[in-house]
Amino acid sequence: MTSSKTGLTLYTAPTPNGWKVSVALAELGLAYETVAVNLLGNEQKQPEFLALNPNGRIPVLVDHDANDLVIFESGAILIYLAEKTGKLLPVDMCSRMAALQWLMFQMGGVGPMMGQANVFSRYLPEKIPVAIERYQNECRRLFEVLDTRLGQAEWLAGSEYSIADIANWCWVRTYRWSGVEIEGLTHLRRWLDAMKVRPACQFGVTVPVAMPALSKPDDKTASDFATAARTLVQR
Repeated sequence: MTSSKTGLTLYTAPTPNGWKVSVALAELGLAYETVAVNLLGNEQKQPEFLALNPNGRIPVLVDHDANDLVIFESGAILIYLAEKTGKLLPVDMCSRMAALQWLMFQMGGVGPMMGQANVFSRYLPEKIPVAIERYQNECRRLFEVLDTRLGQAEWLAGSEYSIADIANWCWVRTYRWSGVEIEGLTHLRRWLDAMKVRPACQFGVTVPVAMPALSKPDDKTASDFATAARTLVQR
């Protein structure tokens, strides 16, 4: 039986994967209800949440206007929203495939590698230098791939801003936290600067709560972020 609700409900937490959806929703101007998921409290592992996403991960989007359709995996949600609205995904087949390719590049590369860099450099009590170096170096390599692409086009899909930019930006913007430098990547820096001034990007990363600003690892703001991240890290 479907519920009596209308519109969209977003189950999320302040992580790069959660931000991807809240930024897209802001870009699209869509109203939605936010349900903050307490990751430290393992709410994402409770039966009620697992009924929405059996993998126990945020974000999850429920479209009450489509018979309470439930979508999990941030990339799938971005594609759904783009197709639902006809925005943020080019119509031209070549540009559309470019957008989807760079979205999958983030899903299969940037996100997992930055996540592993965070785990080994930040969260594990035992520091394993070879693992930290391996993942930070791979992140840098992926950033160089992005830099090459952004030297060829304004946006990842070409001339059109898309969900590929949103997905990659929400992770790449946290490069300092992963211990990865972007020195010399002028095209990537140009793109980061263009993204961070977009009102939707500025707002989207405050959903469901604003996190302390990322800074250098030895700054107090980074220490504050570490405390918040440990509280909110996905289990």
